[in-house]
Amino acid sequence: MAGENVAPELLAEVSALGHPPRVIGVYRRDALPRGVRQTTLALWRVADPGNVGTLLRTADAFGAGIALSPGCADLTGPKAIRASMGAVFRVPTAPLDEAPEPWIALVPRAAMSLAELDLSGPATFVLGAERDGLPEEVLLRCETRATIPQSGPAESLNVAAAGAIALYEASRCA
Repeated sequence: MAGENVAPELLAEVSALGHPPRVIGVYRRDALPRGVRQTTLALWRVADPGNVGTLLRTADAFGAGIALSPGCADLTGPKAIRASMGAVFRVPTAPLDEAPEPWIALVPRAAMSLAELDLSGPATFVLGAERDGLPEEVLLRCETRATIPQSGPAESLNVAAAGAIALYEASRCA
């Protein structure tokens, strides 16, 4: 890995941050890890790059993979890269259709709680965009629908929080 010294003014010109970094990296998208893992988060049109990056970071912490539908935020965009804290370089990603079965839809108010599921084997947790949730055609592909019970008055959880809770539950059963 070669290093080059660059004037701080030039770094400031290429940065979108108020306080530009002192170091930048250049990488090829093709060099990012591809594939699936036994436990996967499948994201359906999650458009917020901060949530995509946070979910990458969470998947990294739990040894999971990420599957992305069309319409998801670009995982190599600046906000997603920052939120991933480097996980984008370690977590394998794949198109949604390559996510391993069984698919478990995480939805509000399902009859079954996430804690009631047998998560000892492969599992793909399917998470939808916060505003729209999961469409019927995606729900029909899921073997199970589960909810994360809430005791407070909040209408729903942030998608990144829901993904973290699902991966934690799966880790307890592994």
